[in-house]
Formats: sequence, structure tokens, C-alpha cells
Amino acid sequence: MAGQFVPIPGGGAAVALDEVEISILRSLAVQLLELIGPGEEPAKGEDPLAALFAEGPSEPPSDPALARLFPDAYGFGDDTDDELREYAAEFRRFTENDLRTRKREDGLAVVRTLDALAATGEGGAVLKLAPDDCRHWLGALNDLRLTIGNRLEISDEDEGEGLYRLSDDDPRKPMVMAYLWLGALQETLIETMTP
Repeated sequence: MAGQFVPIPGGGAAVALDEVEISILRSLAVQLLELIGPGEEPAKGEDPLAALFAEGPSEPPSDPALARLFPDAYGFGDDTDDELREYAAEFRRFTENDLRTRKREDGLAVVRTLDALAATGEGGAVLKLAPDDCRHWLGALNDLRLTIGNRLEISDEDEGEGLYRLSDDDPRKPMVMAYLWLGALQETLIETMTP
């Protein structure tokens, strides 16, 4: 079970993690939360229902990693016509806040489960996730891989073939190792969730 999720009775998944892996996962999740940004809480005395209907941004994020996490719904790049840009802006205005909230909830679920696991005081432990936690973890693992892949400039076409051949003194090596490890975790978690 070390390094990969396995199914557990009653649904859910488990993975054995050592202290270093717990620390790395937590650190990456916290960095993802910082990248996504804080949530919009209604001001004291303000109607919380109004927050549900608050309009979000209409322009894509300037950070390429955030733009990858919150892509345009219609068309991409400079060759997109004005009408598609208008549709994309309208779609983003009404969906990005909810998407940010969901991504934030996924990241917080990872941090909370890892904090609870670390609180056991053991050097490592077996992390057991309920089915709902699995969905949060899957979302967060996907977002982490998208973000790291963007920073490493990995495109969908090459999927990082050269990543396996990096020399140990390459400064990208730690990020590449995290990217590959997160991919393995993501793949095995998907397998446990697939009947």
C-alpha cells in the first residue's frame, strides 16, 4: 500500500504516508490555497444569500497557473473572436467564484485530513478517506498537478517525456518528482473510486 491508494471496505481509500510525505502534501496544499486566494465571506449583518449571486471576475487570471485552473469556457488564445470572448467573460463572471470555492474546499479538506493524521504523533500513518474525502482529494491532486505542470511548462502533447531523464542537479528535479508522485497518487485514487 505504500505510495498508492487502495480501496477500503465500505467505500473510500487508504494510503500509507511517512512523515516527509505528509509534510510535502500539506505544504503543496497550503501553497495551492494561497494561489487560489481567500474566500469571499459576507460582511457581518450582510445577507449570505446575496453572496451566492455575487458576480465574479470577467477576465482570465494573469498568472498562467491560475489561468490553467480557471480556463476560459469558449476559445483560447489571441485568435479567439470577440463574440467568443464576450461569452467566455459572461460565463466566467457567473461561475468562477463557485469554482474557486470548490477548489478551496478541496485544498482545505487535504490540509485538515493531513493535520488530523499528523496529530496522531506517529512518524507516518495510514490515511483513510471516506468517499466524500476521496472526491476532495482527487480534486486537489488534480489542481496540484495542473499547477506544477504549468510551472514546469508541461504541455498535454508531450506529457513530460523528458522529465524522467532530468539530471539530479537540475533545479526542476524536486518539482518534477512531486509532479510524478502526485500523478501516481491521483491514478491510484481514481482506480479505487472506479467500480
